[in-house]
Amino acid sequence: MSVPFWVWALTIVGLLAVLALDLAIVGRRPHEVGVREAGRWVAVYVGLAVLFAVGLFLLAGQDVATAFVAGYVTEYSLSVDNLFVFLLIMGAFAVPKVLQHRVLLFGILIALVLRGAFILAGAAVISRFSWVFYLFGAFLVITAIKVVTSGGEDEEFRENAALRLVRRVLPVTDDYVGTRSVVRRTDARGRLRLMVTPMLMVMLAIGMTDLLFALDSIPAIFGLTRDPYIVFTANVFALMGLRQLYFLLGGLLQKLVYLSYGLGVILAFIGVKLVLEALHTNTLPFLHGGEPLDVPVIGIEISLAVIVGVLLITTAASIVKIRWFPDPVETAPAAADGPSDVRRTDAEGHTDAAPEPTGSSRPS
Repeated sequence: MSVPFWVWALTIVGLLAVLALDLAIVGRRPHEVGVREAGRWVAVYVGLAVLFAVGLFLLAGQDVATAFVAGYVTEYSLSVDNLFVFLLIMGAFAVPKVLQHRVLLFGILIALVLRGAFILAGAAVISRFSWVFYLFGAFLVITAIKVVTSGGEDEEFRENAALRLVRRVLPVTDDYVGTRSVVRRTDARGRLRLMVTPMLMVMLAIGMTDLLFALDSIPAIFGLTRDPYIVFTANVFALMGLRQLYFLLGGLLQKLVYLSYGLGVILAFIGVKLVLEALHTNTLPFLHGGEPLDVPVIGIEISLAVIVGVLLITTAASIVKIRWFPDPVETAPAAADGPSDVRRTDAEGHTDAAPEPTGSSRPS
């Protein structure tokens, strides 16, 4: 689909307006997001995606709209897996609950910028080197195998090289200073220095961590459509509602025990689809004399049906597993591990005195 510049500009302006409205609401009064509020916002963002799909259907046709829906569902489902890591990051940085919504908003804004650059680079590479779909397909299949064999187990969050570099270049305060990311404080020598707060560090951590997840989700959606406009908008709509889903699901994330297997199946399916499509359109020179092979191509409607079907099956299986076959270890009463953290956090993120926590506010 050929998209003129003014459509791109209008789309970006509209998306920025929605995010600005969200930011204005969040910035007005930092607060702990409840399930009901999160549910309303998830409904709003999903509704906006549905309206956008309807607009595509009316203006560009069924194929384009179906490609957007398939890409959106894929990106949203793969993004749910990001929430497990977001939980680890929030815990590692000891983010107060009243600040978590703001942290996620700015972290995802960073992720949107990084993903946008990644999508543009991917589209440029695909337009010049069609054989890159073989690499995408193989990468997705390998990633699917790793996801399934890992059983959805998440490792402890560790700061990457970029975050460690920020710590070496800029001093970081030990505590949160409301919603501020940068403050001026006096150091041990009595000098007034510019320091960053953990607020900035956790936002960078979420943004850069999401980019790592994009290494498999972006090739996956390119396996459904090669249109950069559809790839970009599907990613934006998926990420915009992601932070609200974080508060809506909460502890339910741990109950989706078979989600990783479902995501693995989806990645493997799209990887195979990519390879079949590449063989059908432009095979490698040393295969079949460089001529395309007569192999079946999986249509976008079938892809959408498979993706939605796998998600429904894995979700239903998870519910059955938790309800009828609970883990005896999880259902046993938890033993007291020591004094709990009873700190109270106000709207500015300040905390009162409390017993020394068992872990550091910084990840090891």
